Amino acid sequence: MLLLLPTTTYRATDFVRAATRLGVDVVVGSEEAQALAPAMGDRAVVVPLQEFDEAVTAITDLHRRAPLDAIVAVDDRGVLVATTASERLGLRHNSPVAVAATRDKGAMRRALARRRVSQPRFALAHDPDRLPDLGYPCVVKPISLSGSQGVIRADDPAAARAAAVRVLALCDGPLLVEEYVPGDEVALEGLLSHGHLAVLAVFDKPDPLVGPYFEETIYVTPSRHRGDVQARLADLTARAASAIGLTEGPVHAELRIAGDDIWVIEIAARSIGGLCSRALRFGAGISLEELVVRHALDLPLDDLTRERAASGVMMLPIHRRGNLREVRGRDDALAVPGVTGLEITVPSGREVVPLPEGDRYLGFLFARGERPDDVERALRSAYAKLDVVIED
Repeated sequence: MLLLLPTTTYRATDFVRAATRLGVDVVVGSEEAQALAPAMGDRAVVVPLQEFDEAVTAITDLHRRAPLDAIVAVDDRGVLVATTASERLGLRHNSPVAVAATRDKGAMRRALARRRVSQPRFALAHDPDRLPDLGYPCVVKPISLSGSQGVIRADDPAAARAAAVRVLALCDGPLLVEEYVPGDEVALEGLLSHGHLAVLAVFDKPDPLVGPYFEETIYVTPSRHRGDVQARLADLTARAASAIGLTEGPVHAELRIAGDDIWVIEIAARSIGGLCSRALRFGAGISLEELVVRHALDLPLDDLTRERAASGVMMLPIHRRGNLREVRGRDDALAVPGVTGLEITVPSGREVVPLPEGDRYLGFLFARGERPDDVERALRSAYAKLDVVIED
C-alpha cells in the first residue's frame, strides 16, 4: 500500500502503525525526501503532490516496479492524486470528479444545489468591490483551503470587503460568499463502501462557532443531540456524498443544527484532520486509521461500533502571532482525571499564526470518561492549566 503523506501532516505515525498492525507492506510517499519517515528506508518515495501530473506519473511508475494494492491519502492535499492514480491502476477509488468537487467549495456547493441538499445560500466572487449581496451576516471564504483557514464572518458590506481582501491575500480567487447560518455545529465521521455510508461517530462542538473567525476547539463524542436528530445528520451526509458522487472511503462532514433546520457546511473525502482521530476507537480497540486501511485493501470490517466510553479532543488554539517559546503546565494538565494525552505539535522557537491566516493548531489534548459532559469538563480543566508563552 502507498500512503501519501504531505510534508506538514501530523498523521504519518498513526497510519504507518495501523498498516504495520495489519501486516501490510507500506511505501510512504511525500513531497520531500527529508520529510519521509526515516524508519521507512527504501520504502519511501518522493511524490510531488503540488504537481498533479508529475505525482500521478510517479505513482504509476512505482506501480510498474512494485505493484500496489491500494493508495491512501491521509489529508486533503493528496486525495485527488490518490484517487486519480487508483483509477488508472484499477484500484478501489472514488470518482476523481467527485473528489475534485470536495476540494473546490464552489463545485461542492453547486453539486449539492443540483440535488437540493440543504445548505447555506451562496455565490462566487472575484472582486472585493463587487461582492454578491446575500444579506448580513455572511461568511467569506476561499474555495480551496481547509481547517477554517481564511473563513471570516462579515456583518456589513465594509466588513465583507475587508474580509475578501484578507482571503485573497491567502489564495488565488475566486471567493465563496455564503449566507451565515446559526446553530450548533457538529462533525460526522463516516466510511463509504459501494455508496453506503456507515456512521462512525458524531462529534459535538460545544464552543460556539459564531465568528468573526471559526477556530475549532473541543470535539466530544457521542453527540448529546437526540437520536432522531443524529439520524437526520446521517441521512443528510449520505445525501450530500451521493450528490457529489462519493462512493468509497472516509468522509468527514461539518453540519449545523438550528431547531428543525440542518445545513451541510462542508464535506471532505478524507478522515478527520490533525491528531483528532486518536479520540476514536472501534471494536476491540481498532483505530480509525486501521479502518481506513482495511477499507482501501478490501479487508473485513467486522465491527464499526465506537467504544462505549465518551471521548474527546481539544485542538489547542493559537491566540496571537509570534514565536512559541514554551508551553508550561503540561504535567498539571495531564494529571487532570480523564485526560489521556497531550501532544504539542509546534516546536519551540517556531512562528505561530492565529486564524484566519494560520493553518495549524498548537497541539491536541485528549480525554475519556463515562459521559460526554465528563470529557468536556476534563478538557476545559486541563487546558486552563496550560500557560502558552508566545514572544514577539
